[in-house]
Amino acid sequence: MSDLDFFHRPASVAVVGASDDPEKIGGRPLRYMREFGYAGTVVPVNPKRPVVQGMATVPTLAESPVVPDVALIGVPGVAAVEAVETAAAMGVMGCVVMSSGFGETATAEGDALQARMLGAARDAGMRVVGPNSQGLASFHSGAVLGFSTLFTEEPPADGPVGIVSQSGALASVPYGILRRRGIGVRYAHGTGNDADVTAAELAVTAVQDPDLRLLLLYLENVGDPIWLAELGERSRRTGVPVVALVGGRSQRGSRAAASHTGALATERRVLDAFLERVGIWQVHNVKELVAASELYLQDWQPSGSGLAVVSNSGAVCVLAADAAEDAHLPLAELAPATVARLQEELPAFAATGNPVDVTAALLTDSSIFGRVLPVLGGDPAVDACLLGIPVAGRGYDVDQFARDAATFAASGTPLVLAVPQPNVAAPFVAAGLPVFEEESAAVAALSQYLRHRRLMERADGLPRPALSRPVAGGEALNEAESLAVLSDLGVPVVAHELVSTPAEVADAFSRLGADAVVVKGCTAATTHKSELGLVRLRLRSADEAQAAAEDVVTSAARHGVPLDGLLVAPMVAGLHEGLLGASLDPAFGPVVLVGAGGVYVEAVPDTRVLLAPCTLDEATDAIRSLRMAPLLDGVRGEPAVDVDAWAKAVVRVSEALADPACPVTGFDANPMMLQESGLVAVDAVVLRG
Repeated sequence: MSDLDFFHRPASVAVVGASDDPEKIGGRPLRYMREFGYAGTVVPVNPKRPVVQGMATVPTLAESPVVPDVALIGVPGVAAVEAVETAAAMGVMGCVVMSSGFGETATAEGDALQARMLGAARDAGMRVVGPNSQGLASFHSGAVLGFSTLFTEEPPADGPVGIVSQSGALASVPYGILRRRGIGVRYAHGTGNDADVTAAELAVTAVQDPDLRLLLLYLENVGDPIWLAELGERSRRTGVPVVALVGGRSQRGSRAAASHTGALATERRVLDAFLERVGIWQVHNVKELVAASELYLQDWQPSGSGLAVVSNSGAVCVLAADAAEDAHLPLAELAPATVARLQEELPAFAATGNPVDVTAALLTDSSIFGRVLPVLGGDPAVDACLLGIPVAGRGYDVDQFARDAATFAASGTPLVLAVPQPNVAAPFVAAGLPVFEEESAAVAALSQYLRHRRLMERADGLPRPALSRPVAGGEALNEAESLAVLSDLGVPVVAHELVSTPAEVADAFSRLGADAVVVKGCTAATTHKSELGLVRLRLRSADEAQAAAEDVVTSAARHGVPLDGLLVAPMVAGLHEGLLGASLDPAFGPVVLVGAGGVYVEAVPDTRVLLAPCTLDEATDAIRSLRMAPLLDGVRGEPAVDVDAWAKAVVRVSEALADPACPVTGFDANPMMLQESGLVAVDAVVLRG
């Protein structure tokens, strides 16, 4: 377990490179700690000035009158390394290095300086945040150990949200948005290169703060996924949700991340699967990162995702229903008793289905929302409500609307509001309710909140990813060996024989007793056998099979491909073709790939990635999420595919690869013939370490 709380509540801080100018990088931390209530000891280090910002300095860190808990380093290059070395020798617990010019430069000099810095810290057991860090800001303790200008633009207030980011800007921007919305921020950390302490490790400490309700995380690389796994586990244990934005999704974004923080991008589908497995919700931009914040700060405990919509506008009802479908948020089917109650409460011309249109009657009856919302909240199919008020103001009792909405939300049913008029929205915001300008934003935030809760609940029942550190690569096996390994892993494979000469192929044809066979050149030298003329299909007699085998041998010789023999197997049909594969990711260990198979798998990919080991429910859900999924249940009178058999094969493979003793480093079984009962792998390539 990480114990980095001394960064959040240090008893003493030394500022190396302290400046008398409160607007400079070395001056802002001194100003911030003074203005934001830091009560500990501050030791400014400046060899040229005896006093900075009214505080007595020491010329060197070594001359500090106390051994500080944290040393904040704001001097450049070699001087920064020397300051870290001094701090390590003194017994300082941790350094925050704001200086740049290290690993993020991707130069030999920068890498060497960073390695020297880390070596000194590790030898002493001292932890380092950075280098290239904007700094750490802990507003509950006043320990603002950084230089962000936004803290003067948007004055801080302690609150229930924490922000941990590799990027300084992506710590400041969400901070500013939240503060403008009146939400207090407890932590705003920009960690930089993550050479030692990673953003995920620091976040693990933050989510254990009993006063935190939500943590926002921005990453550009995953140094050690063990801390992300730990973060997911701690998040679920403490009930503090983690919403993550990961930069570098595109190829150009990945290159930009590398030049920004020295990050190395990982394979995105694997990272996506990993975050889902550990219960961390992933978003795609800053707007989404903060969009649902107010919802997470409520005390709701929803059990499902059925949505009810109420508005005084028929158009808003229509658009909210459309938005709910786009967000995969089902509109609740109201019980007859609920509809009857609504008919009692509303005028005869009102719409009492779902959505509920209360019409312009709201103008003359300000109590309508207060009567309708509890009726909907009492319906067993309703798990959340959206209240849309596109037009109100003069003549409407908006304050009563806000009181009634707050009373309803306090009863335990999640409620979001779509209110475009700022003056109308103000009393709802003052009541602490989540208010959005229009219904699609409200529905999207509600969908995220409800789905994230389910994701966290589901993650609690899943095994922790294996997270092995495999050796890259592996020896490719020939197809006969590969099929044998797949069979050992628990994947059904096609019956086959391996023979040495074309003459033996005729006898193999007779022994297999099939109407037609395939003959392949068996070799580990190439995976593109068809292109080299090493595969012959639909051979319906022993003579035809032998002649095809002779052609295969000739083709192999022409292309210089050594053969280990000739593989003969029955032609096997399937209702559809699937794919099952696996690899060892350098960061995340064994992963399994499941999807549509066949010759177009690279041109039209339709696959899902699963972390190993996985459960049967995970495997089934992954298969059911494929674009080909509607075909699996049978179309136009076709029989259904045995999805259960496919999912069980996925689970068996994932469990085998999660075993550190498993010698397989990867495989590709494509195609797998998906049948009405069972499935059969008819082609395979296996890598063995």
